[in-house]
Amino acid sequence: MTEPARRVSRHLACLMLMLLCSGCATVRTLDAAKLNAPVVYAGTRLDLYALNGGCCASERFGAEAPAYPAVDLPASALLDTLLLPLSLATAMGVQFGVSGGL
Repeated sequence: MTEPARRVSRHLACLMLMLLCSGCATVRTLDAAKLNAPVVYAGTRLDLYALNGGCCASERFGAEAPAYPAVDLPASALLDTLLLPLSLATAMGVQFGVSGGL
């Protein structure tokens, strides 16, 4: 592997580590049981809210914004896009009846 390729891989590894340390906004909003909280693209909207200086993320979204919303934004946008069919169904009132635990 060439030196520039190693440097790029180190930067990508650092970026992923920062993303994991700060928490993903999409994952944080998945279990937010806040009445009238946004569901469709909730993680992306939470990141944008934090980037624009929003003061009360937990009151609006039911979850705290990540520490580095600009770093989290691309991953949240991707995950929100992958989960779009489920979030649209949830927004339309479809009940999945899923529960966890033993």
